[in-house]
Amino acid sequence: MSTVSEIIEKLKTLTLLEASELVSQIEETFGVDASAPVGGGVVMAAMPAGGAEAAPKEEEKTLFDVVLEEIPADKKVGIYKVVRNIANIAVNQVKEFTGTLPKALKESISKEEAEAAKQQLEEAGAKVKIV
Repeated sequence: MSTVSEIIEKLKTLTLLEASELVSQIEETFGVDASAPVGGGVVMAAMPAGGAEAAPKEEEKTLFDVVLEEIPADKKVGIYKVVRNIANIAVNQVKEFTGTLPKALKESISKEEAEAAKQQLEEAGAKVKIV
């Protein structure tokens, strides 16, 4: 099996969060922007005979995930309290929940709710991102 095929097979096993992290690390490592168009040519779709219609607009993202990336050792207690309140989990579950980071703390929530959670976590000292 070729190296490329092996990499493709490994990529198929990634979660969406892991794939997002991979893209971020590739962008940082190689100084590229994955959202930038690639290639020299522009491909135009054939226009209907009735005239030019506007291309469909990209839908604006309405649901977001709050991802807890890092908890500094000296701020664990305060962050655990915030995590417990946001995730609505028991005290004894917080340490287990935060055992492997990065991890999505809240998923598919509104932008306002995500921003509020992020602010609370950052004020407690955690490193957080919204995806």
